[in-house]
Amino acid sequence: MNVNEAIASRRSVRAFQPTPVPGEVIRRVLERALRAPSGGNLQPWHLHAVGGERLDALKAIMRERVQQAPGGEAREYSVYPENLPSPYRDRRFAVGEAMYASLGIPRDDKPARLRWFARNFQFFEAPLALFCTVDRLMGPPQWSDLGMLLQSVMLLLREEGLDSCAQECWALYPKTIGDFLELPEGRMLFCGMAIGYADRSHAVDALETARAPLAEVASFHGI
Repeated sequence: MNVNEAIASRRSVRAFQPTPVPGEVIRRVLERALRAPSGGNLQPWHLHAVGGERLDALKAIMRERVQQAPGGEAREYSVYPENLPSPYRDRRFAVGEAMYASLGIPRDDKPARLRWFARNFQFFEAPLALFCTVDRLMGPPQWSDLGMLLQSVMLLLREEGLDSCAQECWALYPKTIGDFLELPEGRMLFCGMAIGYADRSHAVDALETARAPLAEVASFHGI
C-alpha cells in the first residue's frame, strides 16, 4: 500500500471485529510513527497502548463512569471553540447527521443517539486502544506535533490492514483516564484512539465523510 492508498482508505471506523491486534504489530507501527516531525525535535508525545484484560477492565470502568457522570468531568481543554461559526459548524452538523442516518437513528430520538455516543467509551468494541498524553507545560505548537504523530500512526495502521478512530471524546473524562494510566501530575490526556479490524458488514463503516473542495480551503500565490 502506498501513501495515496493509505490516505484514501483511512476512515474513522466505529464498528470493529473482535479479532485481536498482535502486540508486535502495534509496536512496529508506533516505532515507525516516531519518525513524525516535531518542532525542535521535542517529540512531546507520550503513548499508552491498552489491550487484553487491561482494556476489558477499562471498558468496565467506563460503563459505570458514563452512568455516574454522563456529562463528563472537569475539562482540561475544549474540543471545539464556543459558538462555532460557519462553515465549521455546518461541517460538524453534516457529518453527525450522515452518521446517524447511516444508523437509522432519527434526529428526535435523543436516547438512541446518546446510547450510540456512549459506545465511544467502549472504543466501539475495538480490541486495542491507544492514548496520547502530553506534558501540561507544552503549548499549541506541540499539540500540532501530536496530530502529526497520530496521523502517522493511522496511516501505518492502514498499511498493516488495520483501521482506527481517533477520539477526542476522551477529553470528557481526563481524571478517570489519568488515574487508570497513572499519569504523573504534570501530564495530561490529549486523546484516545480505537484500533482494530473494521466490521465492513456494519452500516456505519460504509460512511465516507465529505471534504471541502480545494478551492474553498487553499490559496495559491505565484503558482
